[in-house]
Amino acid sequence: MSSKKLKINAVDLFCGVGGLTNGVQRSGINVVAGFDILQSCRFPYEYNNSAKFILKDVKKIKPGEIDKLYPKDTDIKVLMGCAPCQPFSTYSHRYKDSPNRITKMDLLDYFGKQVQEVHPDIVSMENVPQIANEDVFDRFVELLKNEGYQVDWRVVYAPTYGVPQSRHRLLLLASKFGTIQLEAPLFDKDHYPTVREAISGLPKLEAGQTDPNDPLHRSRALRPINLNRIKHSKPGGSWQDWPKDLLPEAYKKESGRTFGSVYGRLEWDKPSSTITTEFVGYGNGRFGHPDQNRALSLREGAIIQTFPRDYQFVDPNQGDNYSMSKVALQIGNAVPVKLGQVIGESIQKHLEEI
Repeated sequence: MSSKKLKINAVDLFCGVGGLTNGVQRSGINVVAGFDILQSCRFPYEYNNSAKFILKDVKKIKPGEIDKLYPKDTDIKVLMGCAPCQPFSTYSHRYKDSPNRITKMDLLDYFGKQVQEVHPDIVSMENVPQIANEDVFDRFVELLKNEGYQVDWRVVYAPTYGVPQSRHRLLLLASKFGTIQLEAPLFDKDHYPTVREAISGLPKLEAGQTDPNDPLHRSRALRPINLNRIKHSKPGGSWQDWPKDLLPEAYKKESGRTFGSVYGRLEWDKPSSTITTEFVGYGNGRFGHPDQNRALSLREGAIIQTFPRDYQFVDPNQGDNYSMSKVALQIGNAVPVKLGQVIGESIQKHLEEI
């Protein structure tokens, strides 16, 4: 059937600031609404996307509530989302028995309950690769199969789909109409998108400065010692490039060698390191700008996450009166927009082939 003639509508669970929604909308699929538990996500989600933001814990969604959001003339219902991935990350496994991690791990089960309630035609889920090792993921896949879906999931390397950062993600697609697959990678290792292609055109900043024309192009201030350290840092290097008098005491010990990738600069002609929720901090990873003496700005991190250059995360009337840490958290937690677009395009292609 021709997907262009079909009225395809999607609902996004755990929508955050709208990375998945924005990407799927760019593929031509209409997203009618997104659910999230954080009020701070409302402005960026609704300002940048033609979709309604619903402030609600997915665990508290009532029967029939999602179904009512799809327009009556909908031909294809899509239910998609990315359950918060921190419980499944490599880091979180150090604290695998913590109550907070255990509480969040069941969110994918609630996603499954909504699949059983809504009976969407297509389901899509994005998460960290480590989730594949968890019982909750096995339950989710088994539930989909029992509900009559054909399921395809795989771990992808984000640069192969146009995301300029070294990031691995698990993408799942499931369809009531038969075999569904993610579209083939778009870039090989000789043509991965780079940091230079992503952010080299932005205005220069000093540490602690904000671009007067873009409140999000803002970098965190550095203490004098860290400013001195970054001046001695090489692209692709680490703290091991510094003179000994700049080393913290812990790094002078043999055990300090385990801190391999902190206090590093990105390289212009390679994908960046993974954008985490703490990318605005120079000491939190390899987040130093390739040649400016500062960490990445919020705008640079958002662009590397493939958000559009003009995507607004805070009300422009606030200027730079906002929490950098909170916005960095939103950006780092987001689904890269281009991965969302790939998901949408894969759904479109599948519908054209059935």
